[in-house]
Amino acid sequence: MADQSFEERTEPATPKRQHELRRDGRVVKSAEVTSAAVLLGGTLILYMLTTQLVGQLSSVMKEYLSLSFGTDMNEANVIKLAGAVVYRSLIILGPIILVIMAVGILSNIAQFGFLFTMKPLTPKASALNPLKGVKKLGFSQQAMTELAKSVFKIILVGSIGYLTLSKLLQRSIELVDSTPSDILASMGSGAFSIGIQISSAFAVLALIDYYVQRRKFQHDTRMTKQEVKEEHKQDEGDPKIKGRIRGEMIKRHRIRMMANVPKADVVVTNPTHFAIALKYDATTMAAPKVLAKGKDLIAQKIKQVAIEHNIPIVEDKPLAQLLYKTVDVDEEIPPDLFKAVAQILAYIYQMKKLKRGYGSN
Repeated sequence: MADQSFEERTEPATPKRQHELRRDGRVVKSAEVTSAAVLLGGTLILYMLTTQLVGQLSSVMKEYLSLSFGTDMNEANVIKLAGAVVYRSLIILGPIILVIMAVGILSNIAQFGFLFTMKPLTPKASALNPLKGVKKLGFSQQAMTELAKSVFKIILVGSIGYLTLSKLLQRSIELVDSTPSDILASMGSGAFSIGIQISSAFAVLALIDYYVQRRKFQHDTRMTKQEVKEEHKQDEGDPKIKGRIRGEMIKRHRIRMMANVPKADVVVTNPTHFAIALKYDATTMAAPKVLAKGKDLIAQKIKQVAIEHNIPIVEDKPLAQLLYKTVDVDEEIPPDLFKAVAQILAYIYQMKKLKRGYGSN
């Protein structure tokens, strides 16, 4: 058999393999998706709350600046005031920070679902191999791809910023006679426009990168045909062992079935190919039941046991074939066979009565 290490990986990862990879923290993930989501979410939340934030931060600064005039500005008081300003600012900005964090977490969940595992943080002996570390310093394909993405993002951001600022500068002439509030509003609108355009461009880039990462992940996790076979063996069990178990079960079933033949009222035969042992007890059964059935050698064995225990054997080819094909062992016969079986049982019971009558004479 060919060495598995050189066998081509052509098969997609099986569900079991995908589960193992997910358990180890290996999932499809694009850092660009998270970056784009955080950038877009942050831009939108800042735009919606800009007026409120500026007002709150301004009131904080005014409050503490007014306090500073009536306070001895020694080192301790300056540190105290600065700490208070930072604390109040964090309280104001806290909800925005939490929203941005939530967007980052949700963007990851959207990519690969909820997953918590410490496996990627587990130290690996292979990671301590200095030769692998030296290889990572080289120009690997992954490193070159990341470098190309970074350069492209810089060019993208620079181009969008340049085009947008050029338009804003052309319109800035109109703001010469405007009030400070109008100027600030225009600057905020311009900043929001730049943020939205950059975020939208990053979102498109993120979708492309996610598609590429997904294809790469599917390629890297492919399995060889031998690996798929080995996994199937582990899941289903060794065919040889399964065959031996199945053979043992069939053997035990036949032994138990043969032990029930002496309890039968009659054995219906083909006469050579099929044999079906039937029993009927009006007090416990709704219909006659098949105690044993067999074909060829098993049929011959059933008839042999029946002869040894003086069980009547009746030849009825059509009935024997129907019983063998439609009724399993320990099952009652279907209604459409009641009449045919009842006639045979009635005949058997009549013969038994006649024998008892002759015996009494």
